[in-house]
Amino acid sequence: MKASIFLEEVRNIGIHTIAGVPDSTLKQFCDAVCMDGGKEFDHYVTANEGAAVGLATGVYLAEKRPCLVYLQNSGLGNIINPLASIANQEVYGIPMLFVVGWRGEPGIKDEPQHVYQGKVTCELLEVMDVPYSVIDAATSDSQLRNIFDNVRRQMEDNRQYAIVVKKGTFEKECAFTWANGYDLVREQALRTILEQVYNDSYIVSTTGKISRELYEQSDALYGNHDRLFMTVGGMGHASMIAYGMAQADENRRIVCIDGDGAAMMHMGALAFLAKQSPKNYLHIVINNAAHESVGAMPTGYSGQTYSQIAQACGYLSTYLVKTEAELETALVDARNRSELSMIEVMTALDSRADLGRPKESARENRISFMDAYHKAE
Repeated sequence: MKASIFLEEVRNIGIHTIAGVPDSTLKQFCDAVCMDGGKEFDHYVTANEGAAVGLATGVYLAEKRPCLVYLQNSGLGNIINPLASIANQEVYGIPMLFVVGWRGEPGIKDEPQHVYQGKVTCELLEVMDVPYSVIDAATSDSQLRNIFDNVRRQMEDNRQYAIVVKKGTFEKECAFTWANGYDLVREQALRTILEQVYNDSYIVSTTGKISRELYEQSDALYGNHDRLFMTVGGMGHASMIAYGMAQADENRRIVCIDGDGAAMMHMGALAFLAKQSPKNYLHIVINNAAHESVGAMPTGYSGQTYSQIAQACGYLSTYLVKTEAELETALVDARNRSELSMIEVMTALDSRADLGRPKESARENRISFMDAYHKAE
């Protein structure tokens, strides 16, 4: 199916605002929206999926027009509260269309963090009283028109509707590409970080390519990744997992390696961490201004920095680095301080085409990490 055909149906039912958080299953759809460049649609990449529901609510109040909210099915958790307590027909009755990328579809091999979410995706929509249709590469144009006829009817009744998109549904038409202007290669930056902190710290890393690159670099440098807890799901929560560890034993240094999109998704964590001010916590944000792991669409905060926000929240020391030499200097300085610190590393886009994935399951990663942690007690 061509994403342009899908977007034509979207336009035909009166939607001209699209908001959400990108997903690799929806990459061709997201590329088509970006390529539109505002000609047919106002497009917003929001901090998280729930924020997109809020934006859609405001647009409807002001313009009497429903919006399209796109998300990976992992983002359903972020929309449940605003959907149930604001948009639902029994509350304010705000019509909107959800386009949901179906990761972890039963019977289709996928990453471990998607397995359970994929299993309960349709059940969650049913529990939330959101009627839905599932589309795939075999969905015909006439079937798609029938689905959108149903979407129109539901929205006229002030309800929401979801279109669940299977992997491989959209064909590649035109790829949206851009560069962020930074030169430092992320994988080299992560290697430098590991060289400085691995042997005397415990690392919590965010979901996506950051964890995959740390996994490979850790094995290459040390022959293991036992001190690395890879948060392969729960985007935006790595920093709080790291705090949970840091508060348990202030004599152990905890390093959180975050992504800019993940940090933005639950940015309130920065204020909380600053208030708690754990002296054994180093927060590293890898900022390439994009949701690279799911297609490299710019974030809704692209071009901005997080170190200034962290400083305003109350982080005691912050660093903004753009070169490997600056990163090495910042790491040495931060490790010599017993205070909450952030190092923000501005990196280029893209990764190796042959970048691997962890061979162990999420449970096995948790067990090996805990074994290494508690062996040192």
